Amino acid sequence: MKAPAFSYLRAQSLAQTSALLREHGDAARVLAGGQTLLATLNMRLSKPQLLIDIAALPELRGIELRGDFLRIGALVRHVDIECSELVAQRLPLLSQAAPHVAHAAIRNRGTLGGSIAFADPAAEWPACALAADAELIVSDGQRERRVMAGDFFIDLYQTDLRAHEVLVALEFPLPGPARRFAFAELARRHGDYAIVGIALAADVHEGRLSDLRIAFFGMGNTPMRALGAETRLAGTQADESTLEAAVLSLDEDMQPDADLHSSAAAKRHLAGVLLRRAVERVLQPETAQ
Repeated sequence: MKAPAFSYLRAQSLAQTSALLREHGDAARVLAGGQTLLATLNMRLSKPQLLIDIAALPELRGIELRGDFLRIGALVRHVDIECSELVAQRLPLLSQAAPHVAHAAIRNRGTLGGSIAFADPAAEWPACALAADAELIVSDGQRERRVMAGDFFIDLYQTDLRAHEVLVALEFPLPGPARRFAFAELARRHGDYAIVGIALAADVHEGRLSDLRIAFFGMGNTPMRALGAETRLAGTQADESTLEAAVLSLDEDMQPDADLHSSAAAKRHLAGVLLRRAVERVLQPETAQ
């Protein structure tokens, strides 16, 4: 199937992009890497009258340190994160997650900002942003606005991004020496969307966990914090009884829906399996950052 007819414009500034979005409303779509948008066009699930290509905007690019934060531009490709030594050194959670994002061809074109803004509940980057406590910078072409990842994802494919705004970058607080990370997912085939996945961050002092942030994806309409598991694991060495209590608490925090491939009960079971693996990983001495 071919895409419907549309007009195309290569934006020269954020201000121009925002003005076009205001003018055309729902008839316009922003084009970054295009790995989701072009597929929906070809399947005629989306029929915009105007595509606004933002690939030429330099302020949306780059991976750099800014003070106590690692800033990653919205146009940074998945493969750029996967291959970045700076990311590997400063925020290894993202390096762990990157190889799981779709397939190599898609990682070569798809962007971090596109994934975050699309907000697929089974995607890796939204959960990583939540686990790493990222702050999202959005712009209407004149003013910037900052939104914490925990407030950005509202519902299924719905975010706090306003109709005339563009996602500019994500800023991740740099972890301290005790901070450790674990990422894991289960999918039918490598590169498929995850059935269930987890991104976990925690401080480890003398074998004890603290300041946990456990984010699951594929378990609801948005990436979800496992607050009950975080509470049960905090201050512990995660012995078997504590881990079991944390796994059981997932039933209180999450009520996943069945999908084409897994029942709700299967998803809950797999979430418990991944939680155990992630906790064991961060407690291994070789995972120290």
